[in-house]
Amino acid sequence: MNRTLVTGAAGRIGRMVLALLAERGTEAVALVLEDPGDLAAGHVVEGDATDPKAVRAALENVDAVVHLAAIPTPERLPAEQVFAVNTQSTFTVLEQAGLAGVRRACLASSMAADGLAFAARPLHPAYVPVDADLPGQAEDPYALSKQTDELTARMMARRHGMGVIALRLPYVGGFEERLVAFAARCAADPGLHAPGLWAYLETRDAARACLLALEVPGPGAHVVTVAAPETLVPHPTEELLRRYHPEAEIRRPLPGRTVPVDLSAAQSLLGFTAEHRLP
Repeated sequence: MNRTLVTGAAGRIGRMVLALLAERGTEAVALVLEDPGDLAAGHVVEGDATDPKAVRAALENVDAVVHLAAIPTPERLPAEQVFAVNTQSTFTVLEQAGLAGVRRACLASSMAADGLAFAARPLHPAYVPVDADLPGQAEDPYALSKQTDELTARMMARRHGMGVIALRLPYVGGFEERLVAFAARCAADPGLHAPGLWAYLETRDAARACLLALEVPGPGAHVVTVAAPETLVPHPTEELLRRYHPEAEIRRPLPGRTVPVDLSAAQSLLGFTAEHRLP
């Protein structure tokens, strides 16, 4: 990669992706709604990822894309806006990238695509460890938008001969107040993160997974879940599952704090294993 576009570059993961690109000597272009003035990018384009004109400007001389721009929750904005912005930005970025000759892209999907995280009522996975084939139960616009993004990735891979990796990300935070505080709250009340299956990923690992996704050879689209191999709570996983997801089929042993998520694709396709873990 010689020049990489990062959309949503001012966000938590976006800033870390920029930092890793800088460490590797790869020039970065940042697409953001407003330039905060402190991004580690050689070029910053102000614009909306749903706007083809802005995206085309940001794609000049770019050979890879990390698409992170999105509304990250369905809880603060109207449902129509959450779904429309997330799906339109993904379609626009991948379409314009394909037309510009870009053949490597990574986009941020979410473990919330299964429908559990933001459901208005408790939902349970059909089985664990969960994987990309888990039957979806979306009842909220964010989950539906991420399912649609993954379908868009598959279509764009066929349409343009691109290699596109959609990363299903869990709760992401750095080893500062955000992640540590959330882990402490979940330790006291494990039900708080039961919809997220107690999975997490440190920000540096999330950014590294994005860049590894750009190295996967050949065209085609893949949905890959990335997470730390242990949960963020100090309780046995199978005990948590029996308490909070008693209907889920446990398809293989999950000793200790093993996260109930299938990480095999992350290991085999990306060569990714989380390096930064909570104690």
